[in-house]
Amino acid sequence: MPAANRLPPADVYAATCPSRVVLDHVTSRWGVLVLIALREEMHRFSALRRKIGGVSEKMLAQTLATLEADGFVKRTAYPEVPPRVEYRLTPLGQEVAERVGGLVDWIEGSLPRVLKARARKSEA
Repeated sequence: MPAANRLPPADVYAATCPSRVVLDHVTSRWGVLVLIALREEMHRFSALRRKIGGVSEKMLAQTLATLEADGFVKRTAYPEVPPRVEYRLTPLGQEVAERVGGLVDWIEGSLPRVLKARARKSEA
């Protein structure tokens, strides 16, 4: 491979490494929630918005576009009236969704311990 086409090794600690941008996309609040929602099944936009409480239409559209650009989400638009658009994970998206899904599972399972720690800290 010519030198111009070689990428430097990823280093999330380096300020200019593109891995930081990807890290931001997949660990943002909405990014995580979209990934784990799509891990379960394909969704249309309105179903995703209903599933992810509190997300605005604008933020959901931006998040989906970002995850699509990163290669994690596939958007399929059907030429129908009214238009129908479906979102599903790509194989790469499935991989990252499994990893962030593990974190979400841990948070949900450990929430009582976290809340107890918070309560102890606020009492002190």
